[in-house]
Amino acid sequence: MRARANSFKNLASSFDRELENFFNSASTSLVAPPSENNFVKKLQPKISEFRRVYSAPEISKKVLEKWGPTRAKLAIDLSSIRNALVSEVEGDGSVEFDRVWRGRRRLKFKEFWGEWKDEEENEGNQTEEWKPIRDLKKRFKELEKKSELGEIFEGFKNSELVEKVKSSLKSIRKDPQESQEVPPLDVPELLANICDKIVDSLCSKRKNQLLLHSLSSGESSLDELDVRIASVLQSTGHHYEGGFWTDNAKYIPEDGRRHVAIVTTASLPWMTGTAVNPLFRAAYLAQSDKRNVTLLVPWLCKSDQEIVYPNSLTFSSPEEQESYIRNWLEERIGFKADFRISFYPGKFSKERRSIIPAGDTSQFIPSKEADIAILEEPEHLNWYHHGRRWTDKFNHVVGIVHTNYLEYIKREKNGALQAFFVKHINNWVARAYCHKVLRLSGATQDMPKSVVCNVHGVNPKFLRIGEKVAADRELGQHAFSKGAYFLGKMVWAKGYRELIDLLAKHQTDLDGFKVDVYGNGEDALEVKSAAKSLNLNLNFLRGIDHADSSLHGYKVFINPSISDVLCTATAEALAMGKFVVCADHPSNEFFRSFPNCLTYKTSDDFVAKVKEAMEKEPQPLTPEQSYNLSWEAATQRFMQHSDLDKILTEDRGAATATTRPPMPAVPKASEVLDGGLAFAHYCLTGNEFLRLCTGATPGTRDYDKQHCKDLRLLPPHVENPIYGW
Repeated sequence: MRARANSFKNLASSFDRELENFFNSASTSLVAPPSENNFVKKLQPKISEFRRVYSAPEISKKVLEKWGPTRAKLAIDLSSIRNALVSEVEGDGSVEFDRVWRGRRRLKFKEFWGEWKDEEENEGNQTEEWKPIRDLKKRFKELEKKSELGEIFEGFKNSELVEKVKSSLKSIRKDPQESQEVPPLDVPELLANICDKIVDSLCSKRKNQLLLHSLSSGESSLDELDVRIASVLQSTGHHYEGGFWTDNAKYIPEDGRRHVAIVTTASLPWMTGTAVNPLFRAAYLAQSDKRNVTLLVPWLCKSDQEIVYPNSLTFSSPEEQESYIRNWLEERIGFKADFRISFYPGKFSKERRSIIPAGDTSQFIPSKEADIAILEEPEHLNWYHHGRRWTDKFNHVVGIVHTNYLEYIKREKNGALQAFFVKHINNWVARAYCHKVLRLSGATQDMPKSVVCNVHGVNPKFLRIGEKVAADRELGQHAFSKGAYFLGKMVWAKGYRELIDLLAKHQTDLDGFKVDVYGNGEDALEVKSAAKSLNLNLNFLRGIDHADSSLHGYKVFINPSISDVLCTATAEALAMGKFVVCADHPSNEFFRSFPNCLTYKTSDDFVAKVKEAMEKEPQPLTPEQSYNLSWEAATQRFMQHSDLDKILTEDRGAATATTRPPMPAVPKASEVLDGGLAFAHYCLTGNEFLRLCTGATPGTRDYDKQHCKDLRLLPPHVENPIYGW
């Protein structure tokens, strides 16, 4: 039994060594701070005392008393030994001894740690722990939390999301051969630096200007992260056109060439003034090497093409229609026009008999080319315009008024009331979206910022026809073998009502006078029926091109229309050397200076002018008169009255794409008012109910799926996403 007691003494000594080794290894592996080393030093005296207590001879005596001689087994009952130790040892160290040492087996760390967690859950039911052990557990918990945080951040950096982002950026990257190799963009690194970048942008505007200047001179001061971010953005094709302080920064020419965008409301093969005249304007403006010109015309879906375009002519793609337009133009001007043709979505309105833009038309001119805009029919383009303000995107916006819409509207039901509202809406949009407005004649309403000037010319082909007629007459040949004719779209407002009324009133005075009428239109059946019922001597023929050879032999062009702003057919007839009989009206003011233009004020005067024209021969045009009708002269008048001659020639050599434009001055009161009008118009046109109440074509606030397919556009909800919470 003494040997057995000695074995227990050795057992206590071995436990002492095991526990000391445990604490020494823990302090070494965890690299404990000085405070933890002090804790271990304080713990060592307790261990020595613990060893001395359990090594005393009294322990052996107590243990032997518990064993009776009648026990058959020599096996040791560890629970009895434990009870004996607990009853003998003072303090709470025995409890910890029982937890740490069980059946001569060294506990694993996870088991040891698991017991601590169980004790925490039942902290209220447990006896107070030994303070050194409790402090040790607290230190272990702090180390575990630090380790978990490190693992979380490390896990984020190595997470699947970050790896996918980095791999996606690598896959879309297109590095040129000469580019500098840079490390891939690290998302956590980007997040860590984004706040600093925002602060620098807010507080260092001048510093940014100096940085841009240094970049333009070849002195790069970007840090590594900037280079990596720039490389990723460049690989995605991203280009930010503004700046933090100038999000609405406008176009600044880089190479001295200016960009001119001409936006119109119709396109060939619809033979109307807003389709033909802007086409010629684009061709002649593009003759200068200092200008890049883009003509933006509406694209109609096939269902609308079948209604609008003559002879059931349709196009399956914008490229096909562009080819048709260019061929038609080059046959008439005699040179290859160097300008670009683009399309925007449009829908035909049967009620208004016109094409209404669908969506924001301004978005189809890239911001890098948004320099000068020419809006053909600015009121028409902006009635339901719901998009960026033209004057905010472009440096200079010129509107050209083609149509006297008030005259058309007055002919409708409740026309006077409608004309009142339309007049003010036209003034509203013209003031909000234009810097300058040109009215082709005084027949249009007086608009803000407007001047009257004819900026239209005639097709050079008509001038060549006039030159040929003059040459034939000099040779003694008879140039005109036919009498009078009228040509125009067959709608009542285009002069058909006035023509029928004049001929019906003076049918006896003009006995034997016959007029050939060329035209197609929505009111064709009604016009023909009215002429037939009055037994008028009118011969109706299908509409053809005014330059067609079958029209060269006519001597007199009749145009009684008072709804036109500036009749293109009248100018073409004068260019061909014919007589023109027209009303004494502001729309014909430009033509009065030509000797072959015969104007009348009354119906009796009309009869006298018709007889005069039929009896006499027209005078050949002088070179000056021919030039005044040409597109060269019209372009010169346009440049002068729109102020483009000053704007296009102003010195911008100091401005480049890399320098930030100067901060704008304090706006004038009129500019603030114009901006308020534009904002109010934007808000109103964004409501579909209000659009429909004012006569808009349904679904024109955005373009539809068919437009997306035809023009290869992104859907509106992708192109202009709406972000919400």
